[in-house]
Amino acid sequence: MRLIVTEKPSVARDIAGSLGKHRREKGALRGDGWTVTWALGHLVELAPPDAYGEEYRRWRLETLPILPGRFKMKVNPKTREQYSLVKRLMRDPAVTEIVNACDAGREGELIFAYLYQLAGCDKPVKRLWISSLTPEAIREGFGNLRAGRQMLPLEHAARSRSEADWIVGMNATRAYSVRFGRPGNVLSVGRVQTPTLKLLVDREREIENFKPEKFWTVHARFCRGKDSYDGVWFRGRQNRLKEREAAQEIAEKVRRKTGTVQKAERREKTERPPLLYDLTELQRNANAKYNFTAERTLKAAQRLYEERKLITYPRTSSRYLSQDMVPSFKRRIEAAAALPELARFAEELLALPKLPVNKRIVDDGKVTDHHAIVPTGKRLSGELPPDEAKIYDLIVRRFLAVFFPAARFENTTVVTGVAGETFLSKGRVVLEAGWRALYLDGVGGKREKEPPVLPPVEKGQEWEVAKVAVKEGETKPPPRYSEAAILGAMETAGRFVEDEELRQQMKDSGLGTPATRAAILERLIQVGYAERRGKTLVPTVKGKELISLLGESTLTLPELTARWEERLAKMERGEESREAFMGDVREFATRVVEHVRNLEGERLAPPQKDVLGECPKCGAPVVETKKSYGCSAWKRGCRFVIWKTVAGKRVTANQARQLLKEGRTARLKGFKSRSGKPFSAVLKLDGEHRVTFEFEDRAGTRE
Repeated sequence: MRLIVTEKPSVARDIAGSLGKHRREKGALRGDGWTVTWALGHLVELAPPDAYGEEYRRWRLETLPILPGRFKMKVNPKTREQYSLVKRLMRDPAVTEIVNACDAGREGELIFAYLYQLAGCDKPVKRLWISSLTPEAIREGFGNLRAGRQMLPLEHAARSRSEADWIVGMNATRAYSVRFGRPGNVLSVGRVQTPTLKLLVDREREIENFKPEKFWTVHARFCRGKDSYDGVWFRGRQNRLKEREAAQEIAEKVRRKTGTVQKAERREKTERPPLLYDLTELQRNANAKYNFTAERTLKAAQRLYEERKLITYPRTSSRYLSQDMVPSFKRRIEAAAALPELARFAEELLALPKLPVNKRIVDDGKVTDHHAIVPTGKRLSGELPPDEAKIYDLIVRRFLAVFFPAARFENTTVVTGVAGETFLSKGRVVLEAGWRALYLDGVGGKREKEPPVLPPVEKGQEWEVAKVAVKEGETKPPPRYSEAAILGAMETAGRFVEDEELRQQMKDSGLGTPATRAAILERLIQVGYAERRGKTLVPTVKGKELISLLGESTLTLPELTARWEERLAKMERGEESREAFMGDVREFATRVVEHVRNLEGERLAPPQKDVLGECPKCGAPVVETKKSYGCSAWKRGCRFVIWKTVAGKRVTANQARQLLKEGRTARLKGFKSRSGKPFSAVLKLDGEHRVTFEFEDRAGTRE
């Protein structure tokens, strides 16, 4: 009898259905000579500190660091019944071989390893390693089972990641909580979550410390017959002026003058198709285009993989395919043709005598355990739920796009001289849409604002200045991290890297892995260190206080955990010693505890809500609540409030701050009347400290 262990019941059903006739039993599916059962995620997990001694039950600095020589396991109490069943099957004398069919990755390897160890099993193990759950892929996988010993490096990396997180998280959290926390206020510290939080806090501090500065730019319109083009004043590398008077002086100097074209340069530029998707890039795109959280994207992708069989394994960090997949490309493109909006592009590729396959698509050297996320050969029938439809469209569109030629543009740069001043004009003409043709309709991607098309301009020509204007601007702080941006920052350990191929080279040295980054972001929100505001992630007061408390601790450095991730990736390849890595982790945890022991300082105050300003009624702090910005003296009878939604428009925290500080906001758009008509107005506080509208010069009714 062969026992096959999967992570989820749905995968067990797929495998059983592919292997042949079977009958359902409690917690398993039984066929001729085989049984499939499932782990329901983590049936077994690392034991808590008190499993190593009663002295660890209480949180005390004196008992730290906790450094188990050999880690103990415990059964997850929520799934104890299923564990007992799997253990019985593993120990059944009739079972002579076990197949690990958990997800083909580090986490799947860990789930099986813990289960196998705690069950006390020593039977030979084979590994099913597949990237899609179609019946063909499952049968092919069973025809090419890997020997269990081949997976030992991956198991070592999986165990090391889990134990490192336990050692660092358990010791650092206990040390900082005991030393600086208060009852009920645990200061959760983690190997990956803390440096990720540091990225958010550093960005927020940049924004808070930013001092806006006004500047002025000079714009001119040049005309010649019916043709015209616009230019912006510049001198050397400068195109902004710090004083309005200087800008107006230039405007007057060139007004109604004649300009001469000093430079008219045309350069052809090509833009290659983007690389295929790994999970992080898919999550970033889905966040930018549809405002999906990383977790929402992963869930949709997982359903497309497990339940629909429409895409390959999503928890991948590779953006390339392997040579052995080339014969399947045509079948995958045929399946893509089932999407009406993409059918003509699929047909165009199928009509080619040979697909243009290159190293940006197929590169065995850049595929390890898994290849990029691509559609399977299964054809879509019927409609998908909205989330899955959007994610599937992104994946299919990207897969087709990589086979299309580069987009070609002609970029035009014109420099016009007028009365000793110079103006710069830039334009672009699309010569060949290439792969961008799949995105021109705005589906599967946001339409970019293209530079204007300039009229025919030649060096030496004279053009009249038909119009000149001075525009006022203000420097802006760096933007808060959207989920797409923080995922990109995690991928490169906080370093700004735009180039796709360079980011791919850095994939082993980021914060976390594609499979864990979504969970890290959700964890920061769950423990109260960050919150979502619209499309951005913002650190809370508690999150900022923790990072301030940690100061220059190496726990906050993205580089530290990035180096560890790199070493774990090497361990997967058999190039790094598990003993050496864990020795360094234990040494690090010991240093952290010693550092905390020697720190001076007071306990952190109980978590406070962000204070937006002073209550105009009673002077108490105004804080943000779920539905409003209200006076903190509410229980003492002060009823001052600014509702978060006014006439259908969301009032932001910054707008509430301005209202409290100045008694009025700037003119705001997006309000809706009772009849549904949009309008703009100023929000102001009246004599009784109520929020009212102001239209032009007359006050409106109180909202």
